[in-house]
Amino acid sequence: MTGKLPVTAVILAAGEGTRMKSNRAKVLFPLCGRPMIEYVLDAAFELEPQRIVVVIGHKGDEVIEAVTDGWTRSKEENARKILEFSWQRQQKGTAHAVMAARDALAGLDGDVLILYGDTPLITGDILREFYEAHRRNKADLSLITTFRDDPGSYGRVVRDSAGKVVKIVEAKDLGPGQERIREVNSGIYLVRAEVLFNLLEKVRDDNAKHEYYLTDIVEIASAEGLFVSAFVFPDYEVLQGVNDRYALSEAESRLRLSIAKKLALSGVTVRDPASTYIDFGVTVGKDTVIEPFTFLRGATRIGEGCVIGPYTDIRDSSIGDNSIVWFSVVEASTIGNDVRVGPYSHIRPDSDVQDHVLIGNYAEVKNTKIGAYSKVHHHCYLGDSVIGKYVNVGAGAVTVNYDGICKHQTTIEDGAFVGCNANLIAPVRIGKDAYVAAGSTITSEVPDGALGIARERQTNKEGWVAKRKEKSR
Repeated sequence: MTGKLPVTAVILAAGEGTRMKSNRAKVLFPLCGRPMIEYVLDAAFELEPQRIVVVIGHKGDEVIEAVTDGWTRSKEENARKILEFSWQRQQKGTAHAVMAARDALAGLDGDVLILYGDTPLITGDILREFYEAHRRNKADLSLITTFRDDPGSYGRVVRDSAGKVVKIVEAKDLGPGQERIREVNSGIYLVRAEVLFNLLEKVRDDNAKHEYYLTDIVEIASAEGLFVSAFVFPDYEVLQGVNDRYALSEAESRLRLSIAKKLALSGVTVRDPASTYIDFGVTVGKDTVIEPFTFLRGATRIGEGCVIGPYTDIRDSSIGDNSIVWFSVVEASTIGNDVRVGPYSHIRPDSDVQDHVLIGNYAEVKNTKIGAYSKVHHHCYLGDSVIGKYVNVGAGAVTVNYDGICKHQTTIEDGAFVGCNANLIAPVRIGKDAYVAAGSTITSEVPDGALGIARERQTNKEGWVAKRKEKSR
C-alpha cells in the first residue's frame, strides 16, 4: 500500500449471466468459499481508491446483502466508507451500466477504473501496474488487452498501420478479415474522469444486439484525437470472465492451486494440490500435512504439525496442533491439541473436543464437550453431552438424547468408564470414577464410584438345541 490514488473503481455487476443457467446472480457464484465478486473487490481495494462503486441490477438486493455482510465485514472501516452501489434498472449494455454510476462519481477527479464483477483472477498487483502505465503514458483512456489463439466471443482489438489502437469490435459484429485478429479486449479500462461521460453520451446502440457497448468509447476517443493506450498482459486466463459453469470450474481450479502454493511456501505439505480443496481464508500451521481429497472450508483453522486427510471434510472448525483427522468430517467444532479423529468419524456442530482425546472408527459426536485424555471408541454416538477428563466410552455406547420431542443432556464425570453397547437414557448423570456395565441401559444416575448394571439376568436352557433339532426333523 502506498496511499490513496486519484482513482475511483467502478465494478459492473448488473448482468443476469444467462449462460450460468441459474436463479443466482452470476457474481455471487462461490469460488473457494466466497462470491467471485469479492476477489474483484479485493483487487480494487488494494489500490486504495477514493471510492468503489458497484453497479447492480439483476438480483441487486442479493448482491448488496452478500457484499455488505461478507466483504465489508472482512475489511477495516475504510471499506464501508468508500463502498457504494448504483442501480442499472434496465440492462441495456455495458456503457449504459457505467452511466448508471454517474451520480456516484459526481465531483470526483483523477481516473475511473472500470472492472467486471465476474473476473475473479484479477489482482491488485496487476491493476497497480496497469494504473502506473496509464499515468506514465499520460493516456486519456487505457485498456488491458491480451492475445488468445481462439478469441471466441471476446471483442477484437483493431489497430491502425502504425500500431495505434483505434477501436474494439465485438465478436458478433466482426467485419471481413477481423476474425483473424488474436488480440482481444479484457474489458478493464482506465479513463480520465473528465472525459468518461462525454464519451459515454456518444455511444449508440446500432449493433447486432442493440445494446450500448462500453467498447465503443475506444473508437470514439480515438476519433476525437484522445490518446488511447493498450496495456498488454500475457496471461489471458487471469483476465478471463466467468460466463458459464465450465469457466467457473476453471477459475476455481486456478485459485485452488494458488492457495495451495501459498500454503506450501509457508511450510505446509500439500501432497496433491490438484485433489485438495482449501477455501480462501483458511489458515494452516507449518509442518502440517494435507493429504489428497481433503476439503478445508469456511472459517477453518488448522494448527501446526497436523495430518489432515485423506478424504476429510472440515468446515468452520478449529483444529489444534499435532492432531490427526483422517477419513472423517468435522463441522463447526473445536478440536484440541494431540487429538486423533477417525477414520470414518463425524464431529457434528457445536462440539468441543479437548486435548489428547481419541475418537475412534465410525463414531459420531454432536453438541458435546469431551474432556482431555478421554477415549470414545468405535461405533459410539455422543449427542448433547458433557464428558469429563479421562473417561472411557466403550464401543457401541450410545447417549439416547431424544425423546421424540426434546433433546436431553447426558453428563459423564471425570474418570468414568462406560462399557460396550451401553445405552444412557438422557437426562442422566454418570458419576466420577463410576462404571457402567457393558450392555446396560441406564435410566437413572450412577453415583460417584458406583457400578451401574441394568440388563436381564442370563438364563441358560440346557439341551435346548438338541430338542429343537429333533423337533425340526
